[in-house]
Amino acid sequence: MSPVSSASTGEPWRVGVLFSRTGFMAIIEETQVRGTLIAIEEINEGGGINGREVVPVIYDPSSENALFRAHAKRMIVEDQLSTIFGCYTSSSRKAVLPIVERLNCLLWYPTLYEGFEYSPNVIYTGAAPNQNSLSLCEYLTGHYGSRFYFIGSDYVYPRESNRIMRELVNRRGGQVIGERYVALRASRPDFVPIMNEIVRLSPDIIFSTVVGESTVHLYQAYADFGFDPRNMPIASLTTTEAEIRAMGAGVGEGHITAASYFESLPGATNSAFVKRYKRRFGSDQSTNMCVEAAYFQVHLFARALELANSLDPEILRPMVLGAAFNAPQGTVSIDADCSHANLWSRIGRVNGHGHFDVVQESSCLVPPDPFLTGTGFGRLIPA
Repeated sequence: MSPVSSASTGEPWRVGVLFSRTGFMAIIEETQVRGTLIAIEEINEGGGINGREVVPVIYDPSSENALFRAHAKRMIVEDQLSTIFGCYTSSSRKAVLPIVERLNCLLWYPTLYEGFEYSPNVIYTGAAPNQNSLSLCEYLTGHYGSRFYFIGSDYVYPRESNRIMRELVNRRGGQVIGERYVALRASRPDFVPIMNEIVRLSPDIIFSTVVGESTVHLYQAYADFGFDPRNMPIASLTTTEAEIRAMGAGVGEGHITAASYFESLPGATNSAFVKRYKRRFGSDQSTNMCVEAAYFQVHLFARALELANSLDPEILRPMVLGAAFNAPQGTVSIDADCSHANLWSRIGRVNGHGHFDVVQESSCLVPPDPFLTGTGFGRLIPA
């Protein structure tokens, strides 16, 4: 039986927050902590949920999958928590998944991922492959060419994402002329032999699924070799404003990312979100797609909890399915059939200020199709 909070008590709603604040993934996961905390602060400033404040119980797994697993179990068994906001990498999610399933708790996962997964104990609020890889492939082959070179960190997400992108490239008559993987802790020198191979093969596009601090080293190595992103950009699903800030705007300029959200999006909702983030964490800090998903999923949770008035997953989860929220990226919702989010699809190019100029975006929400069955392709949901 999962731990629950009684609806009759006036005690706070306690939730788990499980992102790395140290280690090689902290560059992006710390921003997910921030997005989570901003949302909780907003909810509490508004009177909490049914008159009860939300209190986060925060653990730092230090970018280690074993600690993700240990902390998740401790949260549920010792701290008696039944809701956890957490995980960036797919390997950390897969480390936690058996625990939340066995103990029947709810994990809110705010990171794009490789798809091909469903669990009734997970709410997936990051993009599925049909919400980013499909549009990115179409854009790249239409603007830069058909010869791709893949570089990824060596774990499940990059390998599976590259498998999907390879199929999409092949369908459009392109080819993958090289594919290399590096350690999660790869340093700048580790990319030198890869850059030498790129010189030899001369692809049209470098598709990166490198994550964490290694992303910075990849782009810096690219710049060291004097490549020109106008002719051969690095295109990514994982490079955000956080990594661009770390590598320097001059290094990131001209490269491309597909995402549901960029800090540069217009609109009052996003403007208020960005202002609050900078006021809270510093004027030089930028929001990104992972911050935004971590933020809006807490608000979706709050709306469902207000109706359920219970943290029991069996009571709370039905209230989550179909829930909607006016997020900084635009209105988002949770698909009732697969527990994934209906999201916007956008492609951005880094400008000289380290922000993304949106060069393409969907006109409506794109439904999730995590198993790429084809049912989500071409089907749009009015905002």
